[in-house]
Parts: sequence; structure tokens; C-alpha cells
Amino acid sequence: MQSERPPGPGGARGRRRLTVALARLRVERNGRRVLEDVSWSIRPGQRWVLLGANGAGKTQFLKLVAGTVWPVPRSGSRRRYRWRGQIFDTPEGVREEIAYLGPERQDRYQRHGWNHTVEAVVWTGRARTDIPLDGPDAPARRQITQLLVRLGLGGVATRRFLTLSQGERRLVLLARALASRPQLLLLDEPFDGLDAPRREQFLRWLERSAASAMPWVLATHRAEDVPRAATHLLVLAHGRVSYRGPLRRRRLARWFAAAQDHAPPAHVHRAGLRDVSTREPLVRLCKARVYHDGHPALAGIELAIRPGDCWIVHGANGAGKTTFLRTLYGDYGVAHGGVLERHGVEPGTPLADFQRRVGLVAPHLHADQPRAQSVLETVVSGRHASIGLERRASRAELARGRRTLALFGIAGLARRAVGDLSYGQLRRVLFARAWMSRPRLLLLDEPFAGLDPATRRVLQERLGRLVARGLAVVLATHDRADWLGCTTHELELVRGRPRYCGRLRRPRGDASGGHCAHTARGTARKPARRGSSARRRLPPRDRPAPASS
Repeated sequence: MQSERPPGPGGARGRRRLTVALARLRVERNGRRVLEDVSWSIRPGQRWVLLGANGAGKTQFLKLVAGTVWPVPRSGSRRRYRWRGQIFDTPEGVREEIAYLGPERQDRYQRHGWNHTVEAVVWTGRARTDIPLDGPDAPARRQITQLLVRLGLGGVATRRFLTLSQGERRLVLLARALASRPQLLLLDEPFDGLDAPRREQFLRWLERSAASAMPWVLATHRAEDVPRAATHLLVLAHGRVSYRGPLRRRRLARWFAAAQDHAPPAHVHRAGLRDVSTREPLVRLCKARVYHDGHPALAGIELAIRPGDCWIVHGANGAGKTTFLRTLYGDYGVAHGGVLERHGVEPGTPLADFQRRVGLVAPHLHADQPRAQSVLETVVSGRHASIGLERRASRAELARGRRTLALFGIAGLARRAVGDLSYGQLRRVLFARAWMSRPRLLLLDEPFAGLDPATRRVLQERLGRLVARGLAVVLATHDRADWLGCTTHELELVRGRPRYCGRLRRPRGDASGGHCAHTARGTARKPARRGSSARRRLPPRDRPAPASS
């Protein structure tokens, strides 16, 4: 730490705020270079957007700025912080003034089972601890309540963190970051998992932040998530800075265009699709009610999922989308009086037999995977629907795992440890893991979160081809751009109940029928009237008794 010369006239206020300057920094993980020759600086009032493909080094860059990873010592490199008239050449002394929000922090709560109340989680931000060591006093509790209300979370202060939806968890952690009153805010894919109203609320908050001098850096893969208040752009490619400077909208548009950030073709070619309309359902629910931690989470669910179906599940944060998918998978049971039938699962059949025929991609799997496990072992574990491997994989399993990795274009990651991957790279690994058993049913919970535009497009098109061959897909998402071109059905949930359940509705104002107006089994039905409860008409032998919604 060094003392700085007294600031000149008018500069005292600016000198008391935090600035960061990086010069020629290199970062390695397990002997692999992840960042090289990085030079960059941020000053009060600057608002940076950070772009780059999966594996480009965005998360490691943010951690480097936050002071949680260390550069390789070498001549001419420097990481310098200026704060309150003093210069720091290490993060010690300023680290607590920087708040980082990203999916890895969210995963830590899942991995360690930190199931504190929302109020306690936010309090740890102000107390600057990972877990609550004591409780807030009355003034602090009032401030926490006000902060939660500002973020639309006024009703969840007493809820347990792990009972929240992924989007609600993300907002709670934003409240935690803001409770620390940071001098610099680092946001790593902060919009993933947020429904449209909360995303807009978050964007408005970022716009209002322009009135203050607090700088921030926001990493994203989506053009619509770039706030208008952003002033600067930093682009990383293969761990190196390819652009840094003022944000120009034309440059931004060119980058997203080059990254192929546009929707997949509206109509996936389905020639040769077998007629699967008369096949037995893979899963059927009738009058399904589900409870989570003693509270009702789902009710009135009645549907059948058949080979070749592609269901989109959508609704606001906390509507029950993740609970629905995990009920299909078998993590949650259906209450007495409801029916959940799975094809090939008779009474007494172990649930694991069904789960081995189902692929699952979900946020909680990120936190659950053993970090020291290799990518190849992680993919092979999908064959057993297990977390980790209970025994050494056979040669045949390893060969199949390598073919599956190659199918998803990530064969080069086979020997890497899971803990060394970027969030987007691990998401691709989880896709390969889900496909390892060549399932008949694929359950996808926000599957494209954290993926760069090119990877997102490739996976969407691959899923379309698999559905055309008879794979059934159930995909939960908040983003309309993530709807697959082969979508056949949709389930809209509101507070755990279906507002609509049936064939894909035609988007308003779209005469062409939207993403998939014409499928192998007919034409998308007209949308139900606002507020009505439309329901798929099942064949007589599958038709359940009516239930309220």
C-alpha cells in the first residue's frame, strides 16, 4: 500500500472512489492459460459490458478484478487499486468494496446446503460474511426489507433460500451484493433465470445507476441484456482482449451478428418423422398436486407427453416450472388423489430404471457435480443417472462417452476437471451427459443459460433434429428466443396452476404461426381467451376427469 499525492482542485471526491487498473496480466488454472496479456482499467462512472464466447475467460476476468484469483507473477504486470487516496498493489484492503454476482456464487448455496432465510442471506452482504454469524438489528432489518421491496421480493424475506426459484435466488443475491454498498459491482450473466418483468426491473435499476458514480461490469451473451446506460465495451477472445473502449452500438451489433445471435429457423425439417400420434404416452399426469417443504407447489396438472412432443413450460419466477420438471423426473412425488404414470414403470419398479431412460439438464446439476471429476467421467455418469461414478467406467462406457462428447463438439474437454470449466462449457457437458443414455425423454430447465449465441443455435438445431426422430422434450424457460423451432405444445403456469396447457398457441400478430404452426400432428390451436383455462384434449382412454385451474 502506498500513499498518493494530494489531489488537485476538484479532484478530492473522485480520488476517494475506487479505481482499478490491470496491466499485462496472465492467469493460469492447473497449468492452463485462461487469460493472457490483459490490460484494462475502470474509473468511477464507467459502466462496462463484457462479451466473449464460452471459455473466453469472462468469469476469470471478473474474479481477477474482484481479487479472488491471482495473476502469474512476472515483470511488467500489475494489478492496482486506488481507494480513498491510497494505492494498493494487492486486493487486500479493497476486496470488501467489490461485489461479485454470478452463477458460481449461486451454486455455492446449493453445494453447501446453505438454506438460510432470505433476510439472513441479504444480511451476510452487509456483514460481509458467507454465512450469517448473527442477526441484523432493527435498523438493518428495515433497510433489508426496503431493499427487497425495491427488487420485487418483499414477500419472500422469511422464505428459505433453497426453496426459491432460480430467478428469485439470483435477485436475492443481487440484494445481498447491494447490501454491502459496493464501490464496484461485477455482474456475471445476471439476467439468467429472470422472468420478463423482473428482467425489466433489473434493467431499469441499471439505467438509474447512471445517476451515481458507482461503476459496474456486466457480462452477457444476449444483445437484449445490454443496458442503454452502458458506456464501454470489453471483448475477450481466447483469453485475450480483442477490443476495449467506448461502447458503439454499431460495433456491438456487429459482434452479436458475427456470434450468430439470432433464432434458429422457424420450421425444423421434419421429413421422415414417424407417425407417433397413436403411441403410448411416456408420462401422463392426472389431477396432479405436488407439495414442496409442506407447501403446495403444483395443482391441477393434466397432460400426456408422447414421443415426438416438444413441450415448452413457461411462467413467472416461482410459478413452479422447475418443480414440474423435477416431478416428471421423480425428485418430487404426486400427492394422494393424483396420478403420475411413467411408461414401462410398473408398481415395484425402481424409479432409477426410469431415470436412466431420461436425460436431465438443470441448474442444480452444476452445483452437484464433483469438481475434481473429469469431463469424460461426468458424461459417463449420465448413463447411470448418478452424481459421480460408483465404480470405474468400462471401456465400452468410456468409448460411448467420447463419442457423445464429439457429438456435442467438446471432445477436447474430455480430460479436463469439471471445476476448471467455464459455466457455459459445463452446460454443454451436461447436455452430453443427458444424451449419454440415448433417452426417449429429455427434461431441460433453462438449458441455454450461460451459452454463447453460436453454441445456443447449434444446440437448438440439434434438439430439433432429435425431436423429428421421435425424442420427447420438455423445456422450461423464461426467454421466448429459447423456444425451439419444433415446439408442439406449451404449458403456462401461474402460481403452480396451469393457465394454458395444450398445443402451441399462435403468437399474437403472427400470421405464419410463430415457431411451429404446423407439426406432424396438425396445426397449432388458437390461443385461449385471456384468463381462461385451456387444456389439451386427450384421447378418450387418456382423458382425465376435469380439475379446476
